[in-house]
Amino acid sequence: MSKFFINRPIVAMVIAIVTVIVGAVTIIGLPIAQFPNIAPPEIQILATYVGADAETLEQAVATPIEQQMSGVDNMNYMYSLNATGNSQTTLIVNFDVKTDPNNDLILAQSRETQAASQLPTDVTNYGITVRKSVTAPLMLISVNSPHGTYDAKFLANYAYINLVDPITRSPGIGQVQVFGAGQYAMRMWVKPDQLAKLAITVPEIVNAVQTQNTVNPAGKVGGEPIPSGQQFAYAVRAQGRLTSPEEFGQIVVRESPDGGVVRVKDVARIELGAQDYTVAGRLNGHPSAIVAVYQLPGSNAVDAANGVKKLIADLKTRFPQDMDFAIALDTTRSVVQGIKEIILTLVIAIALVILVVFLFLQGWRATLIPLLAVPVSLVGTFVFFPLFGFSVNTLSLFGLVLAIGLVVDDAIVVVEAVERHIEDGLSPKDASLKAMEEISGPVVGIALVLSAVFVPTAFIPGITGRLYQQFAITIAISVLISAFNALSLSPALAALLLRPREKSRGLLRRFFDWFNRTFERATNGYVKVCGALIRKSVVALVMLAAFGAAAGFFSHKVPSSFLPDEDQGYLYVNLQLPSAASTERTERVARKIESILANTPGVESTTSVVGFSLLSFTRSTYNAFFWVTLKPWDDRKSREEQFQVIKARLNRQLSQIPEGIAFDFSPPAIPGVGTSGGFTFVLEDRAGKDVQFLASNLNTFLAAARKRPEIGSVNTTFLGSVPQQFIDVDRDKVIKQGVAINDVYRTVQAFMGGLFINYFNRFGRQWQVYIEAEGDYRTNAENVGQFYVKNRNGTMVPLSAITRFEARPGPEFTMRYNLFRCAQINGSAAPGYSSNQAMAALEQVFSQTMPAEMGYDYLGISFQEKKAQQGVSPGVIFGLSLLFVFLILAALYESWTLPFSVLLSTPVAVFGIRQGRAR
Repeated sequence: MSKFFINRPIVAMVIAIVTVIVGAVTIIGLPIAQFPNIAPPEIQILATYVGADAETLEQAVATPIEQQMSGVDNMNYMYSLNATGNSQTTLIVNFDVKTDPNNDLILAQSRETQAASQLPTDVTNYGITVRKSVTAPLMLISVNSPHGTYDAKFLANYAYINLVDPITRSPGIGQVQVFGAGQYAMRMWVKPDQLAKLAITVPEIVNAVQTQNTVNPAGKVGGEPIPSGQQFAYAVRAQGRLTSPEEFGQIVVRESPDGGVVRVKDVARIELGAQDYTVAGRLNGHPSAIVAVYQLPGSNAVDAANGVKKLIADLKTRFPQDMDFAIALDTTRSVVQGIKEIILTLVIAIALVILVVFLFLQGWRATLIPLLAVPVSLVGTFVFFPLFGFSVNTLSLFGLVLAIGLVVDDAIVVVEAVERHIEDGLSPKDASLKAMEEISGPVVGIALVLSAVFVPTAFIPGITGRLYQQFAITIAISVLISAFNALSLSPALAALLLRPREKSRGLLRRFFDWFNRTFERATNGYVKVCGALIRKSVVALVMLAAFGAAAGFFSHKVPSSFLPDEDQGYLYVNLQLPSAASTERTERVARKIESILANTPGVESTTSVVGFSLLSFTRSTYNAFFWVTLKPWDDRKSREEQFQVIKARLNRQLSQIPEGIAFDFSPPAIPGVGTSGGFTFVLEDRAGKDVQFLASNLNTFLAAARKRPEIGSVNTTFLGSVPQQFIDVDRDKVIKQGVAINDVYRTVQAFMGGLFINYFNRFGRQWQVYIEAEGDYRTNAENVGQFYVKNRNGTMVPLSAITRFEARPGPEFTMRYNLFRCAQINGSAAPGYSSNQAMAALEQVFSQTMPAEMGYDYLGISFQEKKAQQGVSPGVIFGLSLLFVFLILAALYESWTLPFSVLLSTPVAVFGIRQGRAR
């Protein structure tokens, strides 16, 4: 083959040029991301039961869905969150990384459908959402009113109406969520005492609204079939859904025989309010609608973010006056910065390689051949990326950085062999032909050996395998292309470019003479040492054994971890006040934290969401969450502006806030895998006992875990004893009074939690209608005496006669993992310890402190780390790599013994790696 290209050098050049062009074109269309598409698919099921508490949601909604979902194909695990704050159950099903998210969605949808008949009617009427789940947003956009012209409700709903749909349609975007005031809803704020005076109950108002706020198709005048002679046909339109508070106020609730009419406006204050009042968004302390944009899995993160930025800038031209937007968080900044750093490293590596090549070959003609061969191998590698579904990311670019030193070797071998024959008097063309007859076999053998080293990575399961595979295959492909270049382009260029070497003159000649003498002395010294070791083979074997033992020793000294905690340009802060604290109290403490963050060096902006926690995915009045965007890396030069220093300083300041518990933590090392860095441990009640059983064991476990030196911080999202009011309905009295039990509970739900009735249309969208008591009547449980229901005789019965309230602590939200009630524990390893050591310490604490009824599991990145440990061990992979290399070398040398002399250098290399990492 080499002879063909030496005789036809233009063919070799054309192949190389085409390879570079196709590779360059391929790069333009490749996705760009921080990591490969390695996040396991997750499907999210959302179900709302208006007014329900956590335990009711768990029993009536989560349990039937989970029972049907359990065992769905390729499921890793599932967990549900049942929150009182927004009366919502969120079930997340995590699938194996190798599955297709679209198939997972179909499977989850079919299982959810099987559970629909077992759910309360109010839940199915409200609607159940099944969608692909993404845990953390790609970017946050703050919509604000700089001079305060618009309130939070207007800003949030402007985003819902004008921004959400266009952004969702933007390429690469899978989901958009608005944190702020809730969506518009028609709110009927009733006064219980007024209803009592007029002898009207909640079910009567609900029935009136459901009857008179409907879509009413009316048909057509003159529609076929009709008698002949009809000249025209007219569509008949009827009154449809109501659209304004005034129209809802005209709904007739009751009409008496004497002509008196009671309308909704007579018993309720009607307004275009909000569907949800539990969440408030702010940017740097100013009211804002926070638009969270989530990436579509597998898309180009950078292109998706740039597309949204361009779109929002275009939409801004239609903003009303005194409305603006800001990019509060852009997670692709770390991707772009990381790519830039790696490309810079790539350029520096190429420059260093060329410098070293020139130093040893000592001629520009000879140096030019490796210089031309390197970009062909590197750029040509991208041609194969679409075939394997690869993206341009940190791992693939790191692979190319490492590959530079490998791909240049083949060209150097060709140049050295050709130059040796030229020095013997052959012409460049004849020297090239002669050289390739000698080295074609070794070039192919080296390429096969280097590629074979990476073959065993295909056996590594899960996320770890995906990480290694892209890195390894990138190197293997570049090495194979390099071998092809060494058999085609390099000999063709050598025949054209190389000439008998002429010594340099002047200062360069003196430098080369000095370098050659120095290098020759070093070579001779090395040869002498090798000769001595050959003569004293026992000493050499003892040294090899010592290196092997030292490598094993340092292997145990190096802490193992999945991925390091790195500066991604932002961090999280979570705030939790005492149980049942009001939103007003939480907002006051949130402003303190915003002030601390504003005065922290290195912090650029803070996005706050009061009433929400990303750790638990739930809404409550005593939680707040903060996305803290740091200044660009180039602007953070001082030590106090570095990521770990910022984290440590913030945690010290946050720990001094007396009103609640606040702490900062890193985002997950791999976007889309979990919600935080560190570890996520799940403590489970596998006996199905009450909440207090789990709570007491959790407290015991946390107390013991905090004593372990491996654990830096450990926190839980579980709150098992939040002060709550329990309504005890006396069923005997209800039956004696002739009252329907369902009316009792619906009345309590309507007054205390809001009752969803139906829908109305406005602004080109569909919104919800609710009935609820005015705020003054919901401040105290004793007001239940003002709520009435009717018995079968039409007599008004006060709820205080058939119910009573009592204080009973209970959970604000519950979590279930694979059908077991559980508590989520988040934490990080202490300085000097790895996440693997921290997880091992937690397992030891569990075995020492927990009864047999308890169990444990892992979530997110910790689950994947544990799964990697349980799969094919690194030792097995390393052994398989050595085996593949041995077999290739045996085939190359036609010997079973010679390969051992090559492989005996392995202990020294492993020692160097382990000893360096131990430092």
